[in-house]
Amino acid sequence: MRGRAPTLRDVADRAGVSSTTVSRAINDHGFVSQDARAAIRNAIDELGYVPSASARGLASRRTAMVGLCLPVVAADLLHRPGARLAGAPAQPGAEAVSVVVDPTPDAILPWGGMYFGEVVRGAEFAAWEAGLAITVAMSRSPDLEARVLTMAGRVDGMVVVSGTLPDDLLEHVSRRVPVVVLTGLGSASAHDRVTVSNAEGVERLVEHLVADHGITSLEYVGAWAGTPDDEERFRGFRRALLRAGIAAPESPRWRGDLGRRRGREIGEELVAGVARGEVLPGAVVCCNDDTALGLLDVFSAHGVRVPEDVVLTGFDGVEATRTSDPPLTTVEQPMAELGRAAVAALTARIAAPSRRTTVTSLPVTVVLRGSCGPHSDAP
Repeated sequence: MRGRAPTLRDVADRAGVSSTTVSRAINDHGFVSQDARAAIRNAIDELGYVPSASARGLASRRTAMVGLCLPVVAADLLHRPGARLAGAPAQPGAEAVSVVVDPTPDAILPWGGMYFGEVVRGAEFAAWEAGLAITVAMSRSPDLEARVLTMAGRVDGMVVVSGTLPDDLLEHVSRRVPVVVLTGLGSASAHDRVTVSNAEGVERLVEHLVADHGITSLEYVGAWAGTPDDEERFRGFRRALLRAGIAAPESPRWRGDLGRRRGREIGEELVAGVARGEVLPGAVVCCNDDTALGLLDVFSAHGVRVPEDVVLTGFDGVEATRTSDPPLTTVEQPMAELGRAAVAALTARIAAPSRRTTVTSLPVTVVLRGSCGPHSDAP
């Protein structure tokens, strides 16, 4: 059989059984005697036969693949000439070695920042445990609908980050394959959902800033309008202020794109205001860590002291918050566990399509660090 790959028919002939028996043994479906299984295993070893995943998929109507649909935020874009994403092919004729000035930290952030990297890591591990592979699609492309529907036709189910797909497209996809919505509420009530205690986390953080640090002037930096997680966090922000008898804004003073670059822009606005004689708020509560770290970059560069001149906080708990100067107070969410839980919910839905819709809510932790000032060991 030199020159061609061995086939299932070749295995059957070598083992002295039918092709149907070989298929049953490979897919572990139906009765196959122990003698026949041993003969088939020997034939596979001798021939070097590799079962076709696509053929198994046709037989079982399963692909052993799950899709993960992520948003593309501004931080993912290539902000500098000649930059490319990790893994992208080099241009023909490019030098074997080049020397560049190290770009700013937000120049290239795969998956929309450090948060999504952790979510993907958890999802990949859960998929590996379940014997599945993951394929990833990024939203906001000109051919988003075609791209997502193509993915839906090639996977057994999809994990979709809330707000990533328009409602009508999300519903279209869910009629084709099972869908689990990751974080936020939005239009996800009809689907299995995995989220965290967004509102409660920010509410507890703001309560600490008000009660323990005496701060009464607080501003919130949100994500783009309509982001479900951010809406929940801002709701917790307002709730804490109103409970403390402090006037609460109807909407965030600033909005960003969850990226460090936008955080720097907002920081520049605040610094420019100080130069005009404006007073900094007592605290700036950011919807995520990347945005807060961007503000911290600018404050440090312009001599604005954190927390002496302004308290600064984030949300997510990415590793960089531990090593920033000062370390960033944040609401830490179990990012990798979110990915794991989403894949677990999806595999459960694939196994039992008619089961009741579930909501998995994971706890968060308010982590007090130097960016909100001195505090006792206990919150």
